[in-house]
This record gives sequence, structure tokens and C-alpha cells, in this order.
Amino acid sequence: MIPYRLITAVALGGSYLLSSGRIPQWPVPSFLAAFTALLAIQVLAWVVWVVILYPKLFSPLRGLPEPSGNSWFMGQFKTVMALPTGAPMIQWINSIPNQGLIRYLGPFNQERLFITSPKALAEVLVTKNYDFIKPEQLRFTIGRILGVGVLLAEGDEHKVQRKNLLPAFAFRHIKELYPVFWAKSREGVQAMTEEIIKDAAQRNDSEKNTAVIEVGNWASRITLDIIGVAGLGRDFEAIKGPSNRLTQAYGRIFQPSRQARILQLLGMLLSPRIVSWLPVKHNEDIDVSVRMIRAECAELIKEKKQKLARKELNDVDILSLMTFLAAGHETTASAMTWATYLLAKHPDVQTRLRAEVREHLPPLSGAGADDASTVSSVDIDRMPYLNAVCNEILRYFGPVPLTLRKAACDTSIQGQFVPKGTQIMLVPWATNRSEAMWGDDALVFNPERWMQKSDTDKRAASGGATSNYAFMTFLHGPRSCIGMSFAKAEFACLLASWVGRFEMELHNKEEMDEAKVIIKGGVTARPAKGMYIKTTVLEEW
Repeated sequence: MIPYRLITAVALGGSYLLSSGRIPQWPVPSFLAAFTALLAIQVLAWVVWVVILYPKLFSPLRGLPEPSGNSWFMGQFKTVMALPTGAPMIQWINSIPNQGLIRYLGPFNQERLFITSPKALAEVLVTKNYDFIKPEQLRFTIGRILGVGVLLAEGDEHKVQRKNLLPAFAFRHIKELYPVFWAKSREGVQAMTEEIIKDAAQRNDSEKNTAVIEVGNWASRITLDIIGVAGLGRDFEAIKGPSNRLTQAYGRIFQPSRQARILQLLGMLLSPRIVSWLPVKHNEDIDVSVRMIRAECAELIKEKKQKLARKELNDVDILSLMTFLAAGHETTASAMTWATYLLAKHPDVQTRLRAEVREHLPPLSGAGADDASTVSSVDIDRMPYLNAVCNEILRYFGPVPLTLRKAACDTSIQGQFVPKGTQIMLVPWATNRSEAMWGDDALVFNPERWMQKSDTDKRAASGGATSNYAFMTFLHGPRSCIGMSFAKAEFACLLASWVGRFEMELHNKEEMDEAKVIIKGGVTARPAKGMYIKTTVLEEW
């Protein structure tokens, strides 16, 4: 970013000297003319240094492997913008020989250091974790929506927040939430069933139990209700209607759009705070939505304080923070969206999974079902294929394709000097499909990699990967996802309920080919045009 303060200070001082006539044999310009000229000269010199001289001639990272086809001024920007977030890195990690680091140039030749090997990832995420912080632009952009909670806090503040929150995510506590996950999953499935049957009846269709539905919206509504009840002690009742104001608010915030991408690019050049002031629709949507979400959170906190004062605070909940209200439902909703896509693409996997679900879990409705029918962690844990499918979906289409760090000081990675300010790219989508770590079938959706073949087979626990760092969906180390156990349990219950009740097929097979699906990256990866799945309600279960 332009060093505005330094440039402005030099321009002010220089223009004062020039306009005062104190420099002999120098024409005396007006103060404004001198200031404008000096400002323009400095900005031009800074641009030449940052865009051309430093990255091409002086950077200590120049000798690292990098992709070919750089634009003279914009590096790999055209490629990165043309493909889904994280997709170019999938190509690079499997085609560019490297020792753990790949350098590439972003817009205006800004350097990026893409971390590719387990040892390099271990340094960034564990041994030198606090050398690498969230960039200011990211902290402001996400903090504007989520607040500066454990996700964005740094240093000692992060250590304190994480230490205080860890007990809420203890395995014992998560086990107690399985019935909550299942109850809301059942409620969501029943609402989806009613809509599908109603839609089929209105069309007077011969396929009376079949309709094409946009699964992403349903996933968001159900996961919002789950985080509300399990995480905040409040049922938002989003399942009951798409007009729920929280659902609409998060829809506006996380909806990928061209305008959002343009503002993101501007934020790389200008202060993100300045970009947030621009009078455009995306900013207006965020401001309106955030005000509504903050008001909802304030009301939740007020209710909890009143319950605490009356000694009535006994909710089965985790905590009252915006971070978990947003991140706790949007990521799982993204995972569910891609789960339906992958199961629709692989009907054999879907059929096998449905058989296991119906064998081990209580029916959602019909004979043998009642309101007391629920599941526990033991029920889910004894279903190896469900867990295998969940793990493979989270590997293949992790909800967060890419995350950023910045070197907070001069440091090193794998012996390579890394200057302060260098942008560090952690790309779960690429690491999770690295052929070096996952083998020749890294690019193939294959739940079998997580299945134990014999009593002595120990590779199934890691999916056959050569390192724990091969699976980056939840990151690792002190900055790993604190809600991982919560998310995996919620995802397993949701997926089991959906696949037990519905048969899912691709609506438009040609358009839904993986190479043709347009994915827009934001906080999470979502299909740009929604995920429309032909969904059939199966016989009562």
C-alpha cells in the first residue's frame, strides 16, 4: 500500500522550501503547484520501485520456483481472476517442482509466497506461528463483518481468547450437542420434504415427489438454526421461512459478486477503510446487514445477562460472539452445498451411504419414528462410510479455499529469507489435492481412501496422506479452527439426514460438469449461480 503519510510529509516540507524562495537560483512556484508536483513525483517513483524494480531486480525471493506466463505489470492476476479461488494453486502445486515454496506475482507485481510442503507449513502454522499474522486488509474486511474475535486476534490477545474458549469446545461438550444437531437436521429435512411435494403438486408432475431445489439456501437456513440453538441458546427459526432476516442478512454479505471482487482489488491499493466508504451497493448491503446482526447479538447478550441474574442460565450453548454466528454456519453450509453436488455426481457413493445411514440411524418419520428419536456421538462414530464420505468432501471441496498471512518481521521459511510484509498464501484447496502428499489419485473424489482395509491398516485415519499437514481444511497449530469438532459433528448429522431421506441428481449435467461450474470465492467458496439439485423424496424413513 502507498505510504501516504511519508509521501505527504515530504511533499509538504519540500513545497514549503520551494515556495519560500530559500533555495537560490530556483524558480519560486506556488505552494500548491510545488506540493502537487512533489506528490506526483514521489508516487511515480514509489510505483516504479514497487511494481518493476523491487520484484524484478532486488527481491530476495526472485530465485524461487514460480509459474510461467507473467504479465509485465500484473503478474498472474489474469489467471487468478479467471479461475475459482485456489484453483490456479492446484495446478501449480502439482506441476511446478519446488521444495515447499512457490513465488508468484499478483496485481501490480505484488509478491506472494505460496506454501506447499508439510515442513514449510509446519513452520508457518506452528513453530513460527506468531511471525505470520493476518494482513491488515483482511483483518479490517472480515472484522467489519465478524468483529475482532479469536479468528482475527493476534499475539497475546489471541492466546488469551483461545485459552478462554477451548473449554467450550471440549469433546465432552460437543458430544452433548449431537441430539441438537440431529433434531434440527430432522426439522430441516421435514421442511424440505414439504416444499418438494408441494412444488411437484403445483406442477402436476408425474414425478410427484421430485423437484429441483437450490440446496445452498436450505443449507444456510438449517446451519443458522443449528448454531443459534447449539451455540447461542436461541432458535432463529430460519428453517421455517427464507424471509428470516438473519438468513437474508448473511445472504447479502456472503453472496459473491463482481462488485465485491472489484472492491477487493481496490482494497489492495487503497486503505480498505477508504474502500468501505464508497457509495456502492455492496458496501450498503454489508452496512445494513452488519447493523442488523450486531443488534441481534446485543439482544442475545442482554437475554443471557438477565438469565444469569435470575440464575436461569442453563442453555446448552457455546458462546455469544458474532464470529461463531457467521463462521459457524456459513462454512458448514458451504460444505453441505458441495456434498450434494459430489453425491449427485457419484450415485454409487450416495447409494452405499444411504444404506449405512438407514441401517444404523433411527427413521426421520413414518413407522418407528417419534419426536424422541435421536442420535448420539456413538451412533455417528460407528458409521465408517459416513465418516469417510464426510472427510473426503471436506478434503475435496474445503469450505475455505484460501487464507492469507503476512510476515510480521524479517523471518525465514525452510532456510529461505522472508522479508517483513511478504504475503503468505495458505491454500487448503491446493494442499488437499497435492499429488506429492496424497498420491496419483489426489484429484479424484474417493471416499475409499478413508476406509480401513484391515485391522493393521493405519493409513485410513489420514486418508493415506503422507503427512497431517496434507489435510488443511481446518489448518493446524495455535491458529487451527477451534470449532473443528463442532463442525464435523454437525456436518455428519446433516449429511446423514439428507442422504437418508433424499435421492439427489444433477439438474443440468452438462452445465454442472466440474470444469464448467463457476465458483466465486469470498469468505467461503460457493457456486456463483447457486447449486440446483434434482431432489426426490424417498419412501418413508
